[in-house]
Amino acid sequence: MEKQVETQVLQSTEVVVEARNLSKTYRDFWGRSKKVALKPLDLEIRQGEIFGLLGPNGSGKTTTMKLLLGLIFPTSGEAVVFGKDATDVSKNDRIGYLPEESYLYKFLDAEETLDFYGRLFDMPPDERKRRADALIEMVGLGRDKKRQLREYSKGMTRRIGVAQALINDPELVLLDEPTSGLDPIGTREMKDLIIDLKERGKTVIMCSHLLADVEDVCDRIAVLHQGELKELGRVDELLRVTDITQIRSTGLPVEAHDEIRAVIERHGGTGIEIGSPTTTLEDLFLEIVQDTEARPGRRAQKDGQPEEVGPHS
Repeated sequence: MEKQVETQVLQSTEVVVEARNLSKTYRDFWGRSKKVALKPLDLEIRQGEIFGLLGPNGSGKTTTMKLLLGLIFPTSGEAVVFGKDATDVSKNDRIGYLPEESYLYKFLDAEETLDFYGRLFDMPPDERKRRADALIEMVGLGRDKKRQLREYSKGMTRRIGVAQALINDPELVLLDEPTSGLDPIGTREMKDLIIDLKERGKTVIMCSHLLADVEDVCDRIAVLHQGELKELGRVDELLRVTDITQIRSTGLPVEAHDEIRAVIERHGGTGIEIGSPTTTLEDLFLEIVQDTEARPGRRAQKDGQPEEVGPHS
C-alpha cells in the first residue's frame, strides 16, 4: 500500500514530552536487579506530531509509556510531560490513553461506558452526552451503541477503547496497539482518525507491531530493542536509500529512454523527478534488530545517527 499521508516539516517547536536519561530496572523482593526494561533514554516529542515507538516484545515500549503516564517510577532520570514531572497527576486531565488491553465494564453499552469515563473527568451531563454521541459516530459504533460490551468483537472493543481515550478531548493521546483486532477497513479508518487528531493540533504517541501502519501515519519513530534506543528520526529520512538515485517520469515512449539517458548526462530536465527511493519500514526494522544481535554495543546518537560504542567509551 502506498503511503497515503505525506509527512511534513514539523511546525511546532514546543516540547510536550521529554525523557531525560530515563531508565527503568525491575528488582526482586531483595532489591536485586531482575530485569533492565529501559536503558537511559533521551527523547523529545513536540506538539502536533505523531510519534511511533517500535520494538519487539520486551523492548521497553510499554515501560516507556507507563513512565510517561506516571504509572511507574523511573530508576533514574526523569520523564516530563507538559513541563511537569510525569508523576504529577494534575497533568492527567490533558492526556488520553488506550492500553494494549482495554479493561472495560462488559455489562455496560457504549453510551454508558463513555458516560462513566466522562464522570471521572467531572464533565457536566450535557457535555458528556455530546462528546459520547460524537465519539461513537467517529469510531463507527453508531449501530451498536446499545449493545453490551460483552457482545463486542475485539475490533469493536478497540474502537470503544479509542473513544474512551478521547472522552476528555485530550491534548496528548497515547495509543498502545490501536489497530489490534481491526479488519483492513477498520485499520484504515483508525489511521485516518489518528491523522485527524494531528490535524486538530493534538500530539499522538503510538506503539504498534504493524509496521505499515506506523509508516503510514507517523512523522518520527524511535526503534527500541532490548530496552535500548537503536534508531531515532523522521520516517521519510530513515527509509531513504541514499546510495541509489531514482529518476521517474510519465508519458514517455520506450524509444525515448536512450535519448533521455544521453541528455541527462549533459543537462537537467523538466518533468523528471530525481531523488532517493525508500525501503520499507519492515526492512529497516528487521535490519536494526539483526544488527543489534550481531553488534550489541551499537547505539543511537541524539540526532538519530547510529554510533559505535567501544569498550573504552
